[in-house]
This record gives sequence, structure tokens and C-alpha cells, in this order.
Amino acid sequence: MGSTKGESYFVFMNYDPEYLRLQADRAKKGTNELDLYLSRKHDELLANTLEPGSYKKESSLVIVDGFAVEITEDQANVLRSVEGVRVVEKNEVA
Repeated sequence: MGSTKGESYFVFMNYDPEYLRLQADRAKKGTNELDLYLSRKHDELLANTLEPGSYKKESSLVIVDGFAVEITEDQANVLRSVEGVRVVEKNEVA
């Protein structure tokens, strides 16, 4: 069984054509639309997968379609099995 202590993880998403479209358009329209899209997408994934109040999203990473979140090892393993998630890696801060 994994740890119950929350630690910082990076979650990177699979190919998303809407993300790529918004990323290409951001130079024309600014970054607001892309930021909102990713934040909502990442928030919904967490809300639909993990228990409310059991995690803390730290930030969405616009440049790579990913996010940083404080979760347990067990929650990281759950996220690894979610459709649309490519990689879940622990943030190994030196």
C-alpha cells in the first residue's frame, strides 16, 4: 500500500487537438482562452477521479498540457490509469 502523505506530482496529458488549436491561436488572441481551457480540463479530471478535498492542484502547465498536484502515492497510481493521462511523475525536488 502507498503512502497517505500528499506529495507534489506532475501529470501530463495525452494528445488533445483542442489544446493544440488553442496553443497555435494564443499568439493572436492572447493566452486567456488556453489558460481557462486547461484549468477547467484539469480540474474536471481531478474532480471526476479523486475524492473532493483529498488533493490540492498547484497549477496548470500551459506549455505541455499538464498540471502539478499534491496527492498521495495511491492517488498517483489511480491517475496513471485514467484515460487521457500520459504520465504521472513525482516532483523530485533537490
